[in-house]
Amino acid sequence: MSERKFNQVGTRPIRHDGFEKVTGRAKFGADFSLPRMLQAAVLRSPHAHAKIVSIDTSPAFEVDGVKAVVTGGDFPTVTREGDRPLYNDSPDLAANIIARDKVLYHGHVVAAVAATTLEAARRGAEKIRIEYEVLAPVLDIESAMAPGAPILHDDLVCQGPAPIPSGPTNVARRTVFSGGDVEKGFADSDLVVEREFTTQMVHQGYIEPHAAVADALSDGKISIWCSTQGPFAVREATAIVLGIEVSKIKVTPSEIGGGFGGKIPIYLEPLAALLASRAGRPVKLVMTREEVFRATGPTSAARVRVKMGARKNGGLVAAEVEMHFEAGAFPGSPVGSACMCALASYRLDHYLIDGYDIVTTKPRVAAYRAPGSPIANFGVEQVVDEVAQRLGMDPIELRLMNAVQENDVAPYGPKFQAIGFRETLEEARNHPNYSAALGPNQGRGVASGFWFNGGMQSSATVQVNEDGTAVVATGNPDIGGSRASQAIMVAEELGIRAEQVMPHVGDTESVGYTDVTGGSRTTYATGMAIIQASQDIVRQLRERAAKIWNVELDDVAWEDGRAVATNGDAKTVEPLSIAAIAKQMPATGGPIIAHGALNAPTAGPGFATHLCDVEVDPETGKVTVLRYTTVQDAGKAVHPTYVEGQMQGGAAQGIGWALNEEYIFDESGVLENAGFLDYRIPVASDLPMIDTVIVEVPNPLHPYGVRGVGETPIVPPLACVANAVAAATGKRFVDLPLSPPRILAVIDGD
Repeated sequence: MSERKFNQVGTRPIRHDGFEKVTGRAKFGADFSLPRMLQAAVLRSPHAHAKIVSIDTSPAFEVDGVKAVVTGGDFPTVTREGDRPLYNDSPDLAANIIARDKVLYHGHVVAAVAATTLEAARRGAEKIRIEYEVLAPVLDIESAMAPGAPILHDDLVCQGPAPIPSGPTNVARRTVFSGGDVEKGFADSDLVVEREFTTQMVHQGYIEPHAAVADALSDGKISIWCSTQGPFAVREATAIVLGIEVSKIKVTPSEIGGGFGGKIPIYLEPLAALLASRAGRPVKLVMTREEVFRATGPTSAARVRVKMGARKNGGLVAAEVEMHFEAGAFPGSPVGSACMCALASYRLDHYLIDGYDIVTTKPRVAAYRAPGSPIANFGVEQVVDEVAQRLGMDPIELRLMNAVQENDVAPYGPKFQAIGFRETLEEARNHPNYSAALGPNQGRGVASGFWFNGGMQSSATVQVNEDGTAVVATGNPDIGGSRASQAIMVAEELGIRAEQVMPHVGDTESVGYTDVTGGSRTTYATGMAIIQASQDIVRQLRERAAKIWNVELDDVAWEDGRAVATNGDAKTVEPLSIAAIAKQMPATGGPIIAHGALNAPTAGPGFATHLCDVEVDPETGKVTVLRYTTVQDAGKAVHPTYVEGQMQGGAAQGIGWALNEEYIFDESGVLENAGFLDYRIPVASDLPMIDTVIVEVPNPLHPYGVRGVGETPIVPPLACVANAVAAATGKRFVDLPLSPPRILAVIDGD
């Protein structure tokens, strides 16, 4: 696409919501209250796997202040219906909200209580009597697939291409992508490297716990205020669980204190809504930090086997990737997207990608930033690194030799348009950090990563105020600065400053349908809807100017935020600013407002290359990250500061995942580290300054060339850190996290 000169895109205005957030005025989920509001608490299963024999809720009402109690039996039965993915998932969605006849993980909800105080609600929940028949837990992939394993769902039948298990099984789905002949490819290779890798469940680590307030109105409508990445998704999912029409539910998103995919699913909203309906009063339900860890979706633990063949000159010939992902209690791990991403960075004539979705008695997994791709990448990029090492090649040169380019076809089907993968490799190779000196026990790692990015449905409304400023309203909660990017896009089209545009996140009744803030889709897809609406605003402004000047529309141009006459005697009139036109709205046709809406089924894929230098203490096994560099193709950085923030944030989370983070379960399936004291995410002292390099290869699918940037940065760090540790120690590490005990075990040869 031709290079466009921008005035606002690429600038760095202060975010519109910044003042409210740094001064504490912004309202997050738990900050919202209503008159006569009740507080709610949840009773959770003490077992990882058990049948519910009986529930007696009557003792809860003996506690003064208890107004309502609900159990699974109070919710309607949900069946699989329709052709939309969410409807096909409906029974699992409903059963994860509250258990019916069986609990499937420690912390699974079995009842909820609303009372006049939180303490009364908690005491009421504790008094509920439940009889369980305890069953054997299924805590890992091997035990889930073993002959005679306890079956979590009697009606679960594996989906996917043969061969697959028959009858009731814990294997929910098989996904396969293949091309060429892998056996021939390996036979034609001069070098074959094969390794198996494991990763553990990790949590997104968002700072704000889940929170919801619900009010059931006398006309049967329900209003919900909650912390979410997608109010329309909350509306639809809650309607499914409650068995009512979506038109009966209004969802207002609060400010959101982090999500990273973990606040796309619902957990609290149907509980609060049904309690409010029973009590006839608003109900607030807020998770504790322990509940967040025990009962919301982490990402999968996984086992990944990678086999790769190459020629002596470094050309990759064949690859085979087999992956088993834990889904937790219900099907739906990100193994499908892992299969899409695993080999998408490299040209291969022969490949087989084979993925399995496995249920276990653990919390149901949820999306975590580029779901599945970091796990697949952890194995693939280490094997690529080992191939380069064994061939005596520079790891970036080997990647450059095999990197996909425009018109190459990805293993999952689409042909790449303009992409910037090679450019990220070249920028990394030329970065000063790639040639910085290393000392004893220090090593440098390289890894690249891919995410396909999302499109999906978006809408936007733009309107002109009487003073010439503008408002843009969408249904996308702002997680990483999307208000600023949306204002910039309106400002770019209208020819004004971003500070003159007020971005607004609306509820489900005040803005058009918009899919979630996630999948790196917001600035891309919602941005296109905003541009559509803004261009319509410009057309209307030209029409109003034409009326004022009594000329034809074609005689009016829009330049630098002003209507300019271009024909005849009208050329002598002074240009009209937006403010001047806005003052005459009543006389020229009324309010100036426009809408944009689209379904963007495809998006420009994202590539990144990371560099990491570490030092490993051979006596303690402690890994210190010395330098970290991220290079990423953003297409076009609408707000470079927030693009850099996404790159740094993804790297920080990936480093934590690589070095420290993991869910630790005891033999009965109880999570032992359900808090930030024992589940250790990186803090400032754990990380160096993370250097960022933005590459801009315009995405031809977007008017500005934008690509999504939020997912890709977390893909390379796991392998990048592991490759650096391997370089520092001379040992290959295949199990995450790379904690000191694991490091020492490998160094000492255990």
